Amino acid sequence: MYSNDELGGRPGSGMGSDGDVDALAVLVADAEGAADAARLAQIREVRVLAAAGVLAEKQAVGASEKVKAREMALRGIAAELAGVFVATDRTLQRRIDEARDLVENYPVTMAAWEVGRIVRGHVRVIQEVGCLVPVEGRAEFERVAIERCEGERPNRVRDALRMIAERMHPRTFTERHEEAAAGRCVWVQAGADGMSDLIATLPTVIADGIVDRLTRQAREIINARAQAEAAGVDARADAPDARAEARDVRADTNGGAPGADTTIRDGSSFVDDARTIDQVRADVLSDLLLAGTPALDPTGTGDGNGTLGAIRAHVQVAMSALTLMGQDDGPADLAGRSPVDATTARELAGNATSWDRLLTHPVTGTVLECDSYRPTAAMVRLLRARDRHCRFPGCRQPAIRCELDHTIAASDGGATHVCNLANLCKRHHDVKHHTRWRVRQLAGGRLIWTSPTGRVYREDAPPPLVAFTVTEPPGGDGRHSVLHAAPTGSVAVARPTPSAPTF
Repeated sequence: MYSNDELGGRPGSGMGSDGDVDALAVLVADAEGAADAARLAQIREVRVLAAAGVLAEKQAVGASEKVKAREMALRGIAAELAGVFVATDRTLQRRIDEARDLVENYPVTMAAWEVGRIVRGHVRVIQEVGCLVPVEGRAEFERVAIERCEGERPNRVRDALRMIAERMHPRTFTERHEEAAAGRCVWVQAGADGMSDLIATLPTVIADGIVDRLTRQAREIINARAQAEAAGVDARADAPDARAEARDVRADTNGGAPGADTTIRDGSSFVDDARTIDQVRADVLSDLLLAGTPALDPTGTGDGNGTLGAIRAHVQVAMSALTLMGQDDGPADLAGRSPVDATTARELAGNATSWDRLLTHPVTGTVLECDSYRPTAAMVRLLRARDRHCRFPGCRQPAIRCELDHTIAASDGGATHVCNLANLCKRHHDVKHHTRWRVRQLAGGRLIWTSPTGRVYREDAPPPLVAFTVTEPPGGDGRHSVLHAAPTGSVAVARPTPSAPTF
């Protein structure tokens, strides 16, 4: 038998001497004793917490509102124990529920834990996965699961136990999966600093496939980047001025490698590309979703692609003119979501095919004007209040059921402004556009209609039936006035004095 020294057990060899091995054996024995003591302490803690849950339910027996009474009793007990365990009462209440579930619903697991067949990690996995198994099959699941756990690490048995639980379920996995797949969805959860989480709930095989493809594409980009950087280093080795030559090589030969593709999809160079694989995955996902074509396109035909691939993402971003010109780095606003950093907003503006100029109120910030075809919500509200009904002569269709019409068509240069808009019902909107009727709009929303025979009809904006007016109170001395609601057409007298504003 060879000694450690003969086998290379010299100081610094990493193998240790005979004395080191003996010391390690003592440590292992102590570790076994500590593990056993910890296991017994953990089991005792679980049983104490489970008993606390039973006590809370016992205290609530006979109460008029049993559910609320049990909750209050449980909160009180959890608060008491929280001081002992140096934790919050919420945490203790959750642990009490978990302990009671374990003691009452997994007795076989508790017994195996007490005799040392399994450890705390196994118990957690069994309890987590066992909820999938109906109560009547729970004991059989525990028996099989414990046999599977013995001699194996907890992290390695989770998938196996889940498969066992799925097979013991009274309904087939296929049936349950079809129901669950009906709830697949995508949503956005806003975060801080202009970031958000794009969350997709998908069938597992699809989700894993997506991550696998993104990972492999990201690795291809990183590998190509590494090759380009290595080629640049080789090219610089023989250059008198390394830095200057490196710039020339990268600019002229695309990295110096013959036939090498050192560009990313958007055409940018690999120079200064230090993205991690997570960042590359996220960028590739964004590119695919924003510019890719779906593999399954029901609009496609045998002769060509469908329309889905041509659809591009639309977002609405509002930014100040100073931010647009680069004189301010204040955040822009992504409508309905969250702030957007100035750099991204300017990039979006530079690539936009059209802009809408907004004029806002200097105090309230309400949009007053919009240089686009579609009027703002504020303009719609104002015009409905002003017009009240269709503005064609004689029509009284309520404005809420009308369409906003550009008096001078937008295609002819007409502005999307309250002075060039009016409410017309569908019938008279068509009359204006498809017959010889003509209209022009004057100040105050007054419309001048001209019929095909040359007759002229004036349509004033209808006055409101109820409005606030200023009147002198009965018996007043003329020094005070009162603002009150009065029907249109009533007499209103205002006598301003030097101490009162003129209305």
